[in-house]
Formats: sequence, structure tokens, C-alpha cells
Amino acid sequence: MWWRHGQRATPSRYDRRLTGAAAMQRAAAPVVAMVLPPREDFAPGRTGAISLLVHAAAAAPSRFAPVVIGAAQAAPFDDVTFHPVRLSWLPLGHNRRYGGGVAALLRAPRPALIEVHNRLDLAVFLALRFPSVPVWAFLNNDPQGMRGSLSPAGRARALARLARIGTSSAWLRGRLLEGVPPPARPPVVLPNWLDLAQVPASPAERERVILFAGRIVADKGADTFVRACARALPDLPGWRAEMIGGDRFRPDSPETGFIRALRPEAAAAGIAMPGYRPHADVLAAMARAAIVVVPSRWPEPFGLTALEAMAAGAALLVSPRGGLGEFTAGAAMTIDPDDAEALAAALRAVAGDPARRAALAGAGLARARDYDVGKGVARLDALRADILAAWPAGSADPI
Repeated sequence: MWWRHGQRATPSRYDRRLTGAAAMQRAAAPVVAMVLPPREDFAPGRTGAISLLVHAAAAAPSRFAPVVIGAAQAAPFDDVTFHPVRLSWLPLGHNRRYGGGVAALLRAPRPALIEVHNRLDLAVFLALRFPSVPVWAFLNNDPQGMRGSLSPAGRARALARLARIGTSSAWLRGRLLEGVPPPARPPVVLPNWLDLAQVPASPAERERVILFAGRIVADKGADTFVRACARALPDLPGWRAEMIGGDRFRPDSPETGFIRALRPEAAAAGIAMPGYRPHADVLAAMARAAIVVVPSRWPEPFGLTALEAMAAGAALLVSPRGGLGEFTAGAAMTIDPDDAEALAAALRAVAGDPARRAALAGAGLARARDYDVGKGVARLDALRADILAAWPAGSADPI
């Protein structure tokens, strides 16, 4: 049972629909506190990749009783147990005040396991505050760009202090270990997951649409997509292109200089740019589109958008950078995100060949089944159980 300030947490919809043995099993399950990054939105219509993963895992059947902890939300997801963080009163920076608020929330009673998503410095802070509770971190971004782990020494300290570190791809695991002596508890790869039941069914005949969905920034190859479509669309009668997204995953995403500069090019090529759309609308668009392009320039830690496109049954054209190539190999066409002419040629080839599109779509669907949330949470629960089984015998080393 989770209590806060002397009051019992309101049961979620998931809790309320459990009855009999299932409810008893959930009540007896070890509590795992799933701690979000400090500024992460956790509400319908305002979800980035971390929120999508945490929400799907917290809502799915599990051997554990998940409690999500994050920044206060106006209308958070109501189908999981969520506790907002009250920022510490101390005159510190936002991240440190957030860490103090999380620690206060966890103080009594303490969960069986603390699981920090995408913030190594916050995980280490909580491990120091709660030395008797195993704290582990799950990374979905490059640790070499995170506060507290920029250097090999910082990453080595995190590996020594935390009960375990998980990464969403082998590429991320390599970045974590770069320049670090072999740790006592090697990091583990835990691929992202997707609730396939949330992906809309595809129509009998897909629309002749070439779709880009995601943040419209240079790192995601948005400009290459526009220039490739400008070259390819004149040779593809009956086809059109669309870009869904903004600079951020929220309705008030800013109109950046990059987007303002890109709009005239897109308009001249006949590419629609409707802006930010809720996640459900993005999945629906993917389920209708014949082709989805993920031309990321930067090394994607995993690449959840590409997994969603495959699950939606679209033919996927994808950059292999970072973790993208690890789960798309053999189930998508690889493209160079810096070569607009080569991407245009790939678009002409796939759009003009229905059999090739069908083959890519079928391979993507088959691959996506391996990443359904049920399988993902089973892997996550197995790791959680391993961490608890090794505690305190495998507890963090002193620094």
C-alpha cells in the first residue's frame, strides 16, 4: 500500500478493475517507484518517448506494483498510480529541488525498488539518500551527454553506485562503457516496447502518403526529408507527403527558426505540415500511410518512431544510426540521412513497387511483435527481480 502525507493514494482505473485473486496478487506485489525526469510531461496529448514507455509499462500486467513519480501535471494519466513531486523549498536549481522532492516522497514508506528513467545524476542522488534500497537507472539517451556522466570517471562512479544500469540499445551500452574499466555489475540492454493493442488497424488499401513523424529538427533529418520529397514527388503521380510534429512533443511547441525556414520549401514541394498532433493521431496516420521515413542524422538511442511505423504496417525507410539499425535490420530499407538525392531515389523505388512495399510492411509487422509491451514488461520484470535477488549481496560499492 502506498501512502503519502497520511493519505492513501487514489486507486487507478487499472486497480479498480482488478478483482479477487488478481487484486490480492497486485496488493502483495513489491512496489517499484518509476521516477520520471524532472521536466517530463506525463499526460494524454503531451507525451514524449519516456512518458510513452513508462505509461505503457505501468499500465501493463506486472509482477510488481508500479507507482509513477514525476513533475506535477494538470491532468496526468489516470489509468496508473501517479504521484506528483512537490519541489523542495531549498534555494537550489530546479533539478536539485526536484531530487529533494522525489526523496521526500519516497521517504516513508520506501518502495522495494527505485527505478529512475533517463537521469543518471538523479539515480545516484537517490542511491546516496536511500542506501538500503536498490536504485537502478534505465537510459534512453546518450549518457555522455548527461550531467554527472560526461566523463568516464563519472560513468564509472554511477556504475559502481547503482544496483544496475539498463540501456535501450547496445549502442547506448557502448557509450556508457566507453573508457570505463569493466564494472562489477555490467549494464544490460533492455529494448523499448510498444503496446501493439493501441496501434489502429490499417485500411484495406493504404493511402499513397509518404510520412515523416517526429520532432522537426535538423537532428531528425527533417530538411533531408523535404528536399528528397521535392525531388521524388514530381515523378510519383497520385502520391503526397506529410510531416507531423513540431520542435517539442506538446501542443504549444514553438515555431523555431528551423521550422520557419523549412515551411516555404515544404509548401513549394506540396508537403503538408499540420504541426504537433497527439500520439494517437500519429499512430493513426502511420496506419494509413504507405511509407514512413525516419531519416535521423543523430545516433538514435533506440528509435521508437521507427518501431511504431513497423507496428502500423507501413513500409519503413530508416537511417541506421545509433540504435536504429539494431532492430530494423532486415525489416526496413536503409537510407543515408545526409543524401537527399539517394533518399529521393529510394522513395521512387518503393513507391513505384507495390510488391516491395508489401514485403517491407510484412517484415516490419513481424519484427514489431517482438517488442510488444507484454514481452517488454516481462523482460523488465525479470531484470527487476534479478536486482532484488542480488540485494544486499550485490549492493552498490562505496565511492
